[in-house]
Amino acid sequence: MTAQVSIGRLLAELGTLRAVDASGRMRRVLRAQEEAGLAFAFRARQVAIGVVALWLLFLVPSPRDLYYLAFAALFFGLGWIPFRLRHHRQALAIKLAFVLLDAALVTLVVVLPPPAALGVDWPIQTRLRSTEYLYLLLLLGEASLSYSPLAVIWAGGAVMGAWSTAVVTVYCLPDTVRYRDVLAQVGSLTDEAALRVVYDPRYVGLSSWWTQMVLTALLTGLIACAVARARATLLAQVHGDVVRADLARYVSPDVADALTATAHSGFGAPRERVVAVLFADLVGFTSLAERLRPEAVLALLKAFRERSCRIVFAHGGTLDKFLGDGFMATFGCLSDEPGASSTALACALALQEEMTRWNAEREAAGEPRIALSIGLHCGPVVVGTVGAQQRVEFTVIGDVVNVASRLQQATRELGGSIVASEGCVAEADMAGLGLDGFGDSRDLALRGRSQSIRVRVWREVAATAPRPA
Repeated sequence: MTAQVSIGRLLAELGTLRAVDASGRMRRVLRAQEEAGLAFAFRARQVAIGVVALWLLFLVPSPRDLYYLAFAALFFGLGWIPFRLRHHRQALAIKLAFVLLDAALVTLVVVLPPPAALGVDWPIQTRLRSTEYLYLLLLLGEASLSYSPLAVIWAGGAVMGAWSTAVVTVYCLPDTVRYRDVLAQVGSLTDEAALRVVYDPRYVGLSSWWTQMVLTALLTGLIACAVARARATLLAQVHGDVVRADLARYVSPDVADALTATAHSGFGAPRERVVAVLFADLVGFTSLAERLRPEAVLALLKAFRERSCRIVFAHGGTLDKFLGDGFMATFGCLSDEPGASSTALACALALQEEMTRWNAEREAAGEPRIALSIGLHCGPVVVGTVGAQQRVEFTVIGDVVNVASRLQQATRELGGSIVASEGCVAEADMAGLGLDGFGDSRDLALRGRSQSIRVRVWREVAATAPRPA
């Protein structure tokens, strides 16, 4: 017998990012990450403002420090507004606009001297010689915490533009001493005369400004490249998560993981493995469905599948396919699992335990009880993908699948809820799994099979199963 899970369209989804993105999920996830980046940048901004404020209190004498602390508070406000608007549809555009205001504010604080009553009466040209330009580079650091290279480039451009405007404005002041003007007046300068010009309080040279601009441009480019790489990594991760979520709608999580992990190297190369196969089926579902309305039947199947999937996945099983009111699960088909039989039997017992709980809920709601029959067998099978170029299927092939299906059908004849082959029960017993409820072994002849098989029957529906760790 062959149990098949169609994955032709699943493999196709791995190469259709546009189709996935069209659903909006990638955009939503990426938007959430960008919002988280804005929130983190605001918290980092708060820390930076706090450190700078403490440094100003230590460095600047009072009451001039209050002047600068007022600007620090204003700088905090300029960061708080885009933070509060980070969920807005135009959050990035709002943030970029406020970056311009940030650059302008920091430049004004650095270049413009405080009021005469608070500051030192030095020429404004001396403000360009200090190291306070480094405060502007904090804006680049803040932008680097986002997932947007555009934000980094924009911040770098805002810093360079604001500072260049200030330098050119001061350079063009009438009282500014410019080297070219002095040289034009005297023709040539000795080293001593040139030194006196350079150290004139009103002197402004452009070489330092050019150095600042070139290095800032290089720093902006390097940070933008780093953020672009981080964004590419994030996109790849989001893409993988979205594709995996899509695949998980058709196959169990372990198959989805295997598909996404091996999409480019080939998935499902045929190989032989020892696998445990579990078939489960609702007893008397046909007659029950005859008495129920279609929506009630659909709700019953949905509840059964949700409970079954949760338990199968919790035990590391692969849900190969649903079979009407039943399903087939395998254990150990994607990787070698020495204890696959024990895990499958633990899953079977957990399914029966869940049926007991579910029936208690159904009886309390005035609904009829339902029973689950399970067949379980283990042994060597061939696992892999087969098919034509246009369509392939993930397949478990072997006598083990056929026997497990027949054992599930034999539960009615034997009067039990679980019929498992002796080999599976023996392995589970060696692993220390509690096997209360299993009777003595017996030989069972299966339809269409020349040789009988030794099985054990579990009858105590109230028995419990150990929960997976």
